[in-house]
Amino acid sequence: MRDLLLGIDVGTSVSKAAVVDADGRELAHGEAPTPWQRVETGAETDPQVLFDAALAAARGALANAPEGRVRGVGVTSMAEAGVLLDARGEVLAPTIVWHDTRGEEEAARIAADFGPERFAERTGLPATALCTLAKLRWLVHHRPETRAGARWFNVAEWVAHRLGARHVSELSLTSRTGLLDLSTKAPFHEAFEWVGLPEELQGELVLAGTPIGTVDVSALPEAAGAALTVGGHDHLCAGVGAGVVDPGDVLDSSGTAEALVRVAAPLDADQVRRSVAGGVTVGWHAVEGRHALLGAVWSGLALTEVLGALGVTDAERDALDSAAMALPPSDVPEIPLDLYSFERPPLELPEDLPAAAIWRGAIESAVSGVERVLAHIEDIAGPRGRIVSTGGWSRERAVMAAKDRIGRFETPAVVQAGARGAALLGGVAAGLYESADTLPPIPTLAAAERS
Repeated sequence: MRDLLLGIDVGTSVSKAAVVDADGRELAHGEAPTPWQRVETGAETDPQVLFDAALAAARGALANAPEGRVRGVGVTSMAEAGVLLDARGEVLAPTIVWHDTRGEEEAARIAADFGPERFAERTGLPATALCTLAKLRWLVHHRPETRAGARWFNVAEWVAHRLGARHVSELSLTSRTGLLDLSTKAPFHEAFEWVGLPEELQGELVLAGTPIGTVDVSALPEAAGAALTVGGHDHLCAGVGAGVVDPGDVLDSSGTAEALVRVAAPLDADQVRRSVAGGVTVGWHAVEGRHALLGAVWSGLALTEVLGALGVTDAERDALDSAAMALPPSDVPEIPLDLYSFERPPLELPEDLPAAAIWRGAIESAVSGVERVLAHIEDIAGPRGRIVSTGGWSRERAVMAAKDRIGRFETPAVVQAGARGAALLGGVAAGLYESADTLPPIPTLAAAERS
């Protein structure tokens, strides 16, 4: 019987799934919206709803897959969001979305109590509300019942747990919490004391691809008995799915936010501090023995706002791209974009310029933001190697044409890089592959082939 692998990717907007065969070919896909309840500070949701969305995506992919036996299941997800349980396994609070502003005052206390440079050196993160540690402190102070917290699951760990896995903390996701000592790969003792929660909150620290249980027949009967694993932070797992695992490689994950992930040999404390000071975080990768340097700009969000302000429909996009690409450099205006804020004021564009010129100027501004991030990463980790682009914006002709000035971008011939990476790491857990360094290769498309 044919061996199949299932990958689940719980994203901020959409939960996706892919069924992959042992040769790494994507055979079927499924997806479901990731539902959130809007609140004044951002958004939150019931953890059960998160699991239901992941399950719906998985079942959609399995329903479209050819006959076979599911040998392994991997789950990847967004970082900095999760589920807090008490000692009885009861959920204590809703899941707060990673970009929610709750925790801003607590983040200021992190900087004051630890020192921003020391906190960065120990955790690879800046002291901001994005950090899970700040969100947990907010919960402890504003929801007294959360003081009984005994276990913390990042979203992918939660979904895997609900499918049948034991309590674990995967290294790349835990690197985003502020609760991990980056250099020792151990709990950051002072952080747990500071937040007032026990170190047992953190489960057994494991590498993505580690077998952590099997799928329970009552949770997902179509994959019952399959080996379970956590595929790690979604951007890094997408790197696995796109073949971006060697030191020096860069993944350009181009969605609403554009994440630039550099694979690197482990950095020393000074390099970590300088990286974070320049806006690039450092954590453990989903592949063994490597750090991931992660910088991001809100390029996709900004470009979507420009298209909305221009009133461009999907049917008009191709013509707009062609006109923008045909403009000589002298006719391209400067269109400043806010690439660093999720909450943003209404966009104001020039009224006396043609849409093609505004669009090209906006694209050039977004690409300049990407260049700045890459330059800082190279200053820390040295010259880069390959750049591989995935995500929705990697399929936009005008955007990719503008990026040619940065260098040659490869586009992997995959549909869902994150779900594919999670599935392959499920194959590592099932024993089909030795490690993330021995996965099936994938073809790529060069820039000329994309156009």
